[in-house]
Amino acid sequence: MPFVTAGSQRNAYDVIVVGSGAAGGQSAYALSMEGAKVLMLEAGRRYIPATETPMFQTPDLAPLRGVSTPHKPFGFYDATVDGGWEVPGEPYVRASEERSSRFEWWRARMLGGRTNHWGRISLRNGPYDFKPRSRDGQGFDWPIGYEDVAPYYDKVELLIGVYGTNEGRENTPDSPPECLLPPPAPLVSDLLLAQRAKRLGITAIPGHKAVLTRPLDYERTPARLHPHNVTAQRILAEDMRARAPCLWATPCGRGCSIRANYQSTTVHLPPALASGNLDITTDAMVYEVTLGPRGRASGVSFIDRTTGRHHHASARAVVLAASACESVRILLNSRSAQFPDGLANSSGRVGRYLMDTVGSSASGQIPLLESLPPLNEDAADGDQTYVPWWLYREQRAGKLTFARGYHIEFGGGRRMPGYGTGAGMEWLTGGSYGVKFKQDVRRYYGSFVGFDGRGEMIPNERSYCEIDPTVKDKWGIPVLRFHWGWSEHELQQAAHMQRTFAEIVDAMGGRMHRGPEQDPAKAIAPGGSIIHEVGGAMMGSDPKTSVTNQWCQTWDVPNLFITDGAVFVSNADKNPTLTILALAWRAADHILERMRRSEL
Repeated sequence: MPFVTAGSQRNAYDVIVVGSGAAGGQSAYALSMEGAKVLMLEAGRRYIPATETPMFQTPDLAPLRGVSTPHKPFGFYDATVDGGWEVPGEPYVRASEERSSRFEWWRARMLGGRTNHWGRISLRNGPYDFKPRSRDGQGFDWPIGYEDVAPYYDKVELLIGVYGTNEGRENTPDSPPECLLPPPAPLVSDLLLAQRAKRLGITAIPGHKAVLTRPLDYERTPARLHPHNVTAQRILAEDMRARAPCLWATPCGRGCSIRANYQSTTVHLPPALASGNLDITTDAMVYEVTLGPRGRASGVSFIDRTTGRHHHASARAVVLAASACESVRILLNSRSAQFPDGLANSSGRVGRYLMDTVGSSASGQIPLLESLPPLNEDAADGDQTYVPWWLYREQRAGKLTFARGYHIEFGGGRRMPGYGTGAGMEWLTGGSYGVKFKQDVRRYYGSFVGFDGRGEMIPNERSYCEIDPTVKDKWGIPVLRFHWGWSEHELQQAAHMQRTFAEIVDAMGGRMHRGPEQDPAKAIAPGGSIIHEVGGAMMGSDPKTSVTNQWCQTWDVPNLFITDGAVFVSNADKNPTLTILALAWRAADHILERMRRSEL
């Protein structure tokens, strides 16, 4: 397989792709499958899901029974191997430690990035989400609409495999026939939620997740994705046949050795490597995009993390796909006489209007779910049912105290018990122990439900990142300093989430130990903690007020593209990964077309 070192790279490539997650994997796949010679540079180490995924290991086999630790914040079995909220030797700076203005930055630092451990929730942005300012006067409109991105949503769903249903909900787009796989059967808790929430005028529907519920259509899909390219069709067909449907046995956050869920390492990189057009260098910390004599990108400079040596790679075009904030960091550190404030920053917008998803959570205990007979409810690792935002009309009529909406991700069932299964039940059991404690655990196990609200943040001038003037990482690269602030819209939205959770729990005949949280400042999760940060290099139609055009191409440097979440103009309540994938594929097609016309 063409994993190369700095010493064995080609002298020059058609395209350098920085990053290997959703944006990097999709960019490299789309470019290399259509014949471009691509070099992918990943800051983290190589990762092989087929051999490194703990598919069937139970909590009792892990240190501390697999619970979260500072080194493994999502538990011992989480796929992230070297990253997290804090990465040794790679600090970042917060302008404030106050909860209301604190930003937390998650970095994966591994081949495949966050796609190895994410929740796989795959929702399309709707027409309203691309033109939010036109609806309520807040924030900005995208220079593109849903109709521009829809064909790429189709292609991404067909390639990675997304299950779900078409429900005809407002601003929750349906997919064309054959794009979606059938969803798994709902859990008992899902059925109860849907029944009782409906009484409140709230509709729960099957979730959309990037998990295979049946084999992919390897006979017809390759031709739909790569028309007129027989070689790409053959490679993709062989690769699709190698992906197995989910066994419903292992949490998706561990990764997947049978390639049933979407990871860049299991979906994008294998066929791209099989094309013979992709080289990958891991442990390559890119810190600068270099310029040639005509003011165009000539390549990138990077540090080999294993040796500490500096290297340069050359290409006709450069794609930054390192994650929103990391791409911003590279741009701001790429200073020159021509770009003293950072590369592609003539607008002054690089690093500005950073956004995250508004998050708020709660849980409840449901007596109707007590003492159920043993069932296999591992299912699709939770979130099989969700509630799309249902109050668009009321919001537009000014009947709510916040301008943008949220969806609800719902979790329940009797999944594999862990160390904490019997913990925190004192409010129900009175602190029982011995035989009575065992009886209580059997009674209450599976009767708890969880709610995660995920809402839209309106971009504001107080949320941004910049280069810290003094702090550097262990390689001497200047680090980011984050500024953060929620507006009243987000605070009131989080408070509304809490009230809604309480109403649903009550409708289910349940009870909450604590909550709902009445204080909006306490109801909302800290910035960055949902790990959906986007923005910082927004696309637009005016070079004076945006960083890229509608094709993710920077205005200032025509052969420099940004395909990760940095280009987002707004951050809809929908989880951003599917949109990142669609925009990256769209940008790759534009790069290929311009290369065919010898414009890059």
